[in-house]
Amino acid sequence: MDLNVYCHYPAGLREAVGEKGKKRLTYSYMGMYCRVMARAATTSDAFNAVAEPRRREILNYLAPRERPVGDIVATLDLGQPSVSKHLRVLRNVGLVQMRRDGRQKLYRTNAEAIRPLHEWASTFERYWQHQLNRVKERAEAKMKKDRPDLKPRRNHDSDSTEH
Repeated sequence: MDLNVYCHYPAGLREAVGEKGKKRLTYSYMGMYCRVMARAATTSDAFNAVAEPRRREILNYLAPRERPVGDIVATLDLGQPSVSKHLRVLRNVGLVQMRRDGRQKLYRTNAEAIRPLHEWASTFERYWQHQLNRVKERAEAKMKKDRPDLKPRRNHDSDSTEH
């Protein structure tokens, strides 16, 4: 398990102006305390694993079809050791599956393992869709009030998707 150090600087952190008007931070050590807090490892579950942006990039790239490691490296412009590390994490939490074809390792996403992530995120998608609809309604009402001669445009794509 990784450890993060969180420090609290009550009143001692001050901004000072140094040479040539440049700002720098100074600190009076009075009252400083730090505590160590445990942090879940990014390899412990799917949610922690996808918290890393490069892993999300890899998942997006693998979504359409199975691909060899070399393609992932070349397309995403990441180092091979880094891609291997990220694929190992994604594989350990079950988000990707690997098969061998001769000497080549081919990776693909595991849709069933990704489902809980999708279901969790869709909760927020519904919330934001509702918020965006409210903003749209208010904007249209304001436009109608300010310019009654204009008719609001209908966007059939967004109106047809119910969440």
